[in-house]
Amino acid sequence: MSPPQLVYSVLIVNKLRTKPVVDAIDTLLKYIRDKYPEVEIYHEDRPDIPGGAKVWHPGPNAEPIDLVITLGGDGTILHASSLFKTGAVPPVLSFSMGTLGFLLPFHIDDYTKAIDSAFAGRITVLHRMRLSCSFQDSGGERIDTQCEDWQVMNEVALHRGSSPHLNTIDVFVDGQHLTEAVSDGLIVSTPTGSTAYSLSAGGPIVHPSLSAIVLTPICPRSLSFRPLVFPSSSSITLRISERSRASAGLSMDGQVSHILSPGEAVTVRASSYPIPCINRSSITEPEEMRESGGAGPGKEDDWVRDINNLLQYNATFRSKALTRHSRS
Repeated sequence: MSPPQLVYSVLIVNKLRTKPVVDAIDTLLKYIRDKYPEVEIYHEDRPDIPGGAKVWHPGPNAEPIDLVITLGGDGTILHASSLFKTGAVPPVLSFSMGTLGFLLPFHIDDYTKAIDSAFAGRITVLHRMRLSCSFQDSGGERIDTQCEDWQVMNEVALHRGSSPHLNTIDVFVDGQHLTEAVSDGLIVSTPTGSTAYSLSAGGPIVHPSLSAIVLTPICPRSLSFRPLVFPSSSSITLRISERSRASAGLSMDGQVSHILSPGEAVTVRASSYPIPCINRSSITEPEEMRESGGAGPGKEDDWVRDINNLLQYNATFRSKALTRHSRS
């Protein structure tokens, strides 16, 4: 007896349609239409929309989606996250298209097993925390901007942009002044974002299942200014000091979105709506796991595998050679 089907609407999010992407989407959609003909397939309103897919417009009146399928790299998942600025996010099934990344648990060749498991609900998900932002003017009044509705999956970064001068930024935690930062900028990241820009700036690696906010300085003037990790209940306010010699550019998940002048501020909090990402280990067959010596389905930590395979965590010259032969 086959398990009940739990997915009836799918949103396809893909990177630019190169030939490999076109072929992968065509194959994937043919499989869904043949095996699950009652499923509605949606796509963003773009010139490269796949044939037969319905146009989906994000927003409060958007058609409900049961599953998001992404094809591309980590940036594709960040874009999918940005489509759901308010409200809950449906589970995300991510396929890599030749790109390695922390957010890409499935290779496109594994699409049949992944889709069948997701449609039947035989999955576990990792709820990756997101951040929300609001902006204040020099008087502390809220600035109405398009950006404050954004849900940020990786990080919010304040940076000096093209200015030759360092930024001077006052940092407040839950309303209490923490420090005055003189630096190229500051990064406020999620645990997921701790392996992105924050890591390059010297920040800590944080397990994505934790609820935490990471504050990382970018090239600070003071050598004693070290990264900090706060509970997710914290509210982090970054205010451009009146004494700052330059405005600060603000980017969210790598997209430049706003310029803050001296006196203006951005407040970052944990979002109420994390993004549920389907784990690869949760749909691996028990026999396969036993043969490989791994843990049972849903027990293996994709993140532990990734920091070893992708970051070569703590790999010496000798252990790098061993890793190549012992890990897939």
